[in-house]
Amino acid sequence: MSSPSPAASSQAKPRLAGLFYAITIAAGLFAEIGVRSAFRGNDALSVAGNAAFYRMGEMADVIMLCCYLAVTTLLYELLRPAGHQLSLLAAAFSMTGIAVLAGNGLLHMAALALIEQVGPGGFCVDRCDAATATLLALHGTVYGISLIFFGIYCMLIGWLIVRSRAIPIAVGIAMMAGGSAHLVTKTAGLLDPDLVFPTVLNVLPLSGEAMLAIWLLLFGMRKIPHDRPPQSDGNANNGLARSAFQ
Repeated sequence: MSSPSPAASSQAKPRLAGLFYAITIAAGLFAEIGVRSAFRGNDALSVAGNAAFYRMGEMADVIMLCCYLAVTTLLYELLRPAGHQLSLLAAAFSMTGIAVLAGNGLLHMAALALIEQVGPGGFCVDRCDAATATLLALHGTVYGISLIFFGIYCMLIGWLIVRSRAIPIAVGIAMMAGGSAHLVTKTAGLLDPDLVFPTVLNVLPLSGEAMLAIWLLLFGMRKIPHDRPPQSDGNANNGLARSAFQ
């Protein structure tokens, strides 16, 4: 039985990162657009009547976060040669966004827990609709805060891609554009929730991440040389100065 070629084995991690990224995107879209958007604006009884479907939204969130943890770890390792500190900083922003989203799941499940606790009558008829709407609206606000961290993450990953040339520059630029859109729209939306942004600004982040996921999954990435550890500009200048006098 022949062993896999070095070229094939070197692409295992990039393709695995692409697979996890694709699952992250699919699970996130299902949870946010497929489930929660169907319940926002509806009454509490609609949530209670579709409790299993509602719980599937949180399950999809859990799958998304687990896969994003894998993506963050793999991309940190793959892009570290292009800039150790930047790659570490990107991973830190991603982990922070993941932590915010994990805690945000409490708001998603709190709406259902409230309905199941008080039952379909009495308090629920008069107050549960408002409480459910408030919890889902608050979930949306916290979700937007998490996207600020993910926006910065995408910008840093995009820059590392451009810097490394291990993946086409167009993919890196798309990631930076999408991250910038997240950062601008979600920060502005946090300050003024009534702001309305062009649809293209909401599509850019998804497009950039989808491009990266598909490229990694289908084509992998070129290996970034490990000839010497990344160094700051100051260290590089000092090294040149020393070599000039040797």
